[in-house]
Amino acid sequence: MAKRNRSDSVASQTQFYSALDASPPDHIHLREGDMPFWRSIVRARAADTWTDSDLEQAGNLARCKADIERLQTEIDAEGDTVVNAKGTQIVNPKHSLLETLSRRAVALSRMLHVHAEATQGRARDTGQRTKAQNKARQKKKDDDDGLIAPPVH
Repeated sequence: MAKRNRSDSVASQTQFYSALDASPPDHIHLREGDMPFWRSIVRARAADTWTDSDLEQAGNLARCKADIERLQTEIDAEGDTVVNAKGTQIVNPKHSLLETLSRRAVALSRMLHVHAEATQGRARDTGQRTKAQNKARQKKKDDDDGLIAPPVH
């Protein structure tokens, strides 16, 4: 088995930056709207850990997430209930499809190890980081005397 590069090595940094621009394999067809999800998925793991099969499933996950966003936008516009052909109000049928796609996204995320625990660590460990971040945020707020303008985003 090949030895992995140290995470602070030049080789690892090169792989990291190449993953930022990773394009899907030629046999994976993604729509324009899928690409932001594709990029976020492939960035969740080190570039050298992706197999061809993983990339194929990452394409499925990217399409799934884009479809979730599209359906949610449609539900927001149409409402949670719609009137059927008989004139009766029913739950928007897109909710069922949204639920199916959401479950699929969770399953694919677990399979690809791009879910929160795989990328951020166990909840008990992230809790310590969150406490430290909140403490730093509070210190920054306490130290702000209003003399320096905040950054513009």
